[in-house]
Amino acid sequence: MTTSTAEVVICGAGIAGIAAAYHLAVKQGVRNVVLVDERPPMSLTSDKSTEAYRNWWPGPDDAMVRFMNRSIDLLEELDTESGHRLLLNRRGYLYATGNPAHVPRLVEAAKSAAAMGAGELRVHAGAAHDPAYVPASAEHWQGQPDGADLFLDPALIRRHFPYLTGETIAALHARRCGWFSGQQFGMVMLEQARAQGVRFVSGRVETVDCAGGRVNAVRIAANGATETIATPTFVNAAGPLVGEVGKLLGLDLPIFSELHLKLALEDRLGVIPRDAPLVIWEDDQRLPWTDEERETLAESEETRYLLDTFPAGIHFRPEGGHGAETVLMLWAYHLEPLTPRFPVPLDPDFPEIVLRGMSTLAPGLAAYLEKLPKSYVDGGYYTKTQENRPLIGPLPIAGAHVFAALSGYGLMAACAGGELLAAHITGGDLPQYAPAFLLSRYDDPIYRQQLADWGSTGQL
Repeated sequence: MTTSTAEVVICGAGIAGIAAAYHLAVKQGVRNVVLVDERPPMSLTSDKSTEAYRNWWPGPDDAMVRFMNRSIDLLEELDTESGHRLLLNRRGYLYATGNPAHVPRLVEAAKSAAAMGAGELRVHAGAAHDPAYVPASAEHWQGQPDGADLFLDPALIRRHFPYLTGETIAALHARRCGWFSGQQFGMVMLEQARAQGVRFVSGRVETVDCAGGRVNAVRIAANGATETIATPTFVNAAGPLVGEVGKLLGLDLPIFSELHLKLALEDRLGVIPRDAPLVIWEDDQRLPWTDEERETLAESEETRYLLDTFPAGIHFRPEGGHGAETVLMLWAYHLEPLTPRFPVPLDPDFPEIVLRGMSTLAPGLAAYLEKLPKSYVDGGYYTKTQENRPLIGPLPIAGAHVFAALSGYGLMAACAGGELLAAHITGGDLPQYAPAFLLSRYDDPIYRQQLADWGSTGQL
């Protein structure tokens, strides 16, 4: 057994743990920070991300918009400082619908997000006085619009997004959104953190000594040996394992996990333009099958679900630089809470289900249904709270903190989340949105009542 000391021990070297170490050591000058993980950094869930970001968030208040605006500010600073190493773009998110009943909802969401600080709303209805629409740059974010462009004229939608189904009657192009290289993002922060003395320990946190109601030490197991680190501060940034690590503190955190899979498909026919934004279909749908296929699927209880209505939210984006053909496709059609296990279980039917559903959104993709092109499936867990807001800040044990429940938005939230956590630990000034992410919010009976009215704030 070896012993050592640290100012802060962070459990988890995914993007949350790395961001916490970066903001503590690089931005706040905290020395002797230890980052612990039994796996290599960014290898459990963070590397399974779609690597997208957005400041376009539903209500019920402006906490998530303010939080993400700050995080994007910091992302842009880091991209600039690193010489565009993060490959940050601002192509936007395009929300599309073919259901007339969904148009008022899309309009109301657009107005609400604009009012909460997501940026100016520009409406394009085919009238002479409509504002100009500025197409997105494929590779950069500088000089690009923010806010959103709302298209209510199907002819304009077909002009600017001809790959979408002709059934599309409205579309919302949220502009301070896009994607970047998550691996480069993590490595840039980790490199700078290590240069400021952050130490990475490859091992598993086995116990946290909380005698006297405060953090005293952390015991780590690695390669048949143990190391005890005396520390006054412990951060639970364990991603999908945050609940398991919480139990080491005697806490039952209010989180659950969903499995989200991702398909990477080689679009050799060029159906999806390489400069397309991230596109989301807002409508639920039934998968396209022939009459004969329907009869066959209906015969078995195991396949009958393929005839059911599948949820809204299927989405895609191009992946890769010049000469690439990859399109990332995602659809969370199974959202039952489950216990994370590794390796992540993969659904063998996922590629065909997603491609069939995607052909509703982009009919040209139906050309691949006869013979599925080269594709790859991976996935990870969205670990979240009931209202899909993160947990960032102190826990009910002195010296213990949490930075987790980042659902599917860990990469985009990492900068502002790491900054917020560091402020809690060092006693710095807290932003206006800080109370919205405390675990203690659930102690407020008024907040608990609001949860029943708000629902989830995490839809795409």
